[in-house]
Amino acid sequence: MPIVSPIPLNPLADGRQSERAMVIRRGVQRLLVEMGAAVLPELSLATGRRADLVALARNGDIWIIEIKSSIEDFRVDRKWPEYRLFCDRFFFATHPEVPAHIFPEECGFMLSDGYGAEILREAPEHRLAAHVRRALMLRIARSGAARLTAAEMAGVSVPSLEGEGD
Repeated sequence: MPIVSPIPLNPLADGRQSERAMVIRRGVQRLLVEMGAAVLPELSLATGRRADLVALARNGDIWIIEIKSSIEDFRVDRKWPEYRLFCDRFFFATHPEVPAHIFPEECGFMLSDGYGAEILREAPEHRLAAHVRRALMLRIARSGAARLTAAEMAGVSVPSLEGEGD
């Protein structure tokens, strides 16, 4: 009887995102890392919703970035206002073929080409309540640790981060 591992072959990808969304995500992740943030994709929130990207800045600020790969992707999504309850700043991110004017002015806006991204509109700040921040920090830490453990158990080499104690 063959042994079936409960750990996926590539524990760092879940396969639900389109190729275009992954290109947008890669560019935004590169920008956020350059800014000194730790980034966690596809984080489940207390409501059961999944944030496309959650960035934890060095100062403790939490950003959620919702990726939209097309006009239709944006039009059918009505869940994004809920994400504001779980972040200090909320952004949309897309690629150059999606018109920027469709995204609400009250949200931040990033443009990504896959190699990098640029913040074209800063997101207004709406500070999290202390108890929500604590719960979210625990969720981020536990999810990140679980993914790291799964990756290592699957044989993926995961280097230590420079300056992670800062």
